[in-house]
Amino acid sequence: MFFCLPCRLGSMAAKKLRRAQLSQEMCERLSRYQITTCQDFLCLSLLELMKVTGQSYYEVQKLLCKVSRACAPKMQTAYEMKLKKSVNPSSAFLSTTLHGLDRVLHGGVPCGSLTEITGPPGCGKTQFCIMLSVLATLPVSMGGLDGAVIYIDTESAFSAERLIEIAANRFPAYFDSDEKLLCMTRSIHLYRELTCCSVLKRIMSLEEEVILKKVKLIIIDSVASVVRKEFDTKLQGNLAERSNFLTRGASVLKYLAEEFSIPVILTNQITTSLSSGPGVWADLVSPADDLSLSEVLMPNGVKTLKELLNELRSPQRLRLLVGSYLCIY
Repeated sequence: MFFCLPCRLGSMAAKKLRRAQLSQEMCERLSRYQITTCQDFLCLSLLELMKVTGQSYYEVQKLLCKVSRACAPKMQTAYEMKLKKSVNPSSAFLSTTLHGLDRVLHGGVPCGSLTEITGPPGCGKTQFCIMLSVLATLPVSMGGLDGAVIYIDTESAFSAERLIEIAANRFPAYFDSDEKLLCMTRSIHLYRELTCCSVLKRIMSLEEEVILKKVKLIIIDSVASVVRKEFDTKLQGNLAERSNFLTRGASVLKYLAEEFSIPVILTNQITTSLSSGPGVWADLVSPADDLSLSEVLMPNGVKTLKELLNELRSPQRLRLLVGSYLCIY
């Protein structure tokens, strides 16, 4: 298993128009034309906007300025970014509570970006995600994020029983009653989406849920599963369609991570390369280099999560490569 972080892909234009300071009446009117995001709005011409809004040329110009300002990234200096992290370093990462792994990741899973967890089937990716779900619900004083979790399961691998077992065994002092365990489970919102269409639809609707449910962690386990089932890249047009699906999903997820300063975690599998010599390569199902699954070579073969965590105790075996890709040698 290895981590790729952070993935620099996203678009502030995915922001909902309701959060762009437009009136409720205007948002409802635009929604009737399937115009719900800043991107939808800004892609229309002035004449089209005049038609759907019923506003004059001058009023549409003002609306364009308001929407543009709402989705434009806010400028900040490097000093301000550093100061923000130094004042409250716990808000910059979600600790895994595995000291060796946190040390390698410089504090844990980063907030405000996408993190991809990749490994062969059965190595512990889902178990790791379930553990992170528990951690995100813990109070800040215990290293958690004190919030809810959205868990999108595309392989029907999530286990509520395992969730409770991990919580009770890892934090027996905190989860000392059935009531606390039940409260924790109510904070984890599970969605089983088994098709690309349903996954994308769910991703596009996450912004409101993040706000209403005070979500502090989003997990998609796994983003590649439904893609491999539905898209045969050998067929003409499938590669472009697949890339479009992944680009749209990744753009919204990156926006959510940055806008709400929360970690977004995606899992993926790896497949064995057929080239000469032992090696394991990540399945290339990503939309762009910024989100692509990097190539990793393990001379000693595939390692389980447990074996990897044991090896993390030997710092000399770890190398952080250019591009923020972590490989085990």
